[in-house]
Amino acid sequence: MKILFLLFLLILLLLHGAEGKRGRGLQGGYCSYGECPPDAWSIGRCSEDTLCCRG
Repeated sequence: MKILFLLFLLILLLLHGAEGKRGRGLQGGYCSYGECPPDAWSIGRCSEDTLCCRG
């Protein structure tokens, strides 16, 4: 049971860290999967799958 509890905590910590990386972009931008919305433009990449948009 202790192992399951520790595994659950580890998964929560990993998900929490991933949430922070996904939400913040470069230079005040935000991360978006695929393309940036029509009212924004790309200013870089947050990760391999996401673009950093600002608009």
